[in-house]
Amino acid sequence: MTTAPLFLVPDVDELPGPGGEALLDGPEGRHAVTVRRLRPGESLVLSDGRGGFARAEMAAAAGRDAPTVRILDRTRVPAPRVRVVVAQALVKGDRGELAVETATEAGADGVLPWRAARCVARWDDGPRGAKALERWRSTVREAAKQARRPWQPEVSDPVTTAGLAERVRSADAALVLHESAGTGLARVALPSAGEILLAVGPEGGVDDAELERLTAAGAVPVRMGPEVLRASTAACVALGALAVRTGRWSADT
Repeated sequence: MTTAPLFLVPDVDELPGPGGEALLDGPEGRHAVTVRRLRPGESLVLSDGRGGFARAEMAAAAGRDAPTVRILDRTRVPAPRVRVVVAQALVKGDRGELAVETATEAGADGVLPWRAARCVARWDDGPRGAKALERWRSTVREAAKQARRPWQPEVSDPVTTAGLAERVRSADAALVLHESAGTGLARVALPSAGEILLAVGPEGGVDDAELERLTAAGAVPVRMGPEVLRASTAACVALGALAVRTGRWSADT
């Protein structure tokens, strides 16, 4: 039995109650009909990306771009007690999109693009930078749908190291992945609620001046183990460890 596909709607609270019907239009409706080829009676899930969740089934014959769906039930999923925001250094080419895709699937609650000193990729403030940012946002949106996540991570505007230091100060805990750190991720103290900021450097690593600035703001350098991971996979692995430690992957959640 396969899991029902998820489609985004503006606001789940505006959908009719159980037994009511609604139109699934726009790109999501076309995707349901032309890509997923859903037929009457087949199950799907609707979400607004802000905790709203509705189980539904196809009602009309799937021969149009805006099918009608029948609502089975609606619910609201609370936000996680511990939120993890990934400050992901810019990575060149498809590896940047891979980084945010896997981080989203592994549970990141937000993505903060970081213009670290050793980044090869450079996002300017013009059209090219805006296009790169939109690719990350589109990648995160699709990954959240694939993972059936009721809360869609927000991809913020990119920050410099100075901007990242400010975010470190406002977080309940801030961790910087670093291969020479003396503290392991399995041992660092974590809050029981609030925001954890997880900083992942570029392929060239976090330079000494950046590390000093972030630790001065309150961040803790941590390592995950003896291996050195790529910048495109480190966040995903760290998020898995954090999910276990914070209870997000416990059997009763």
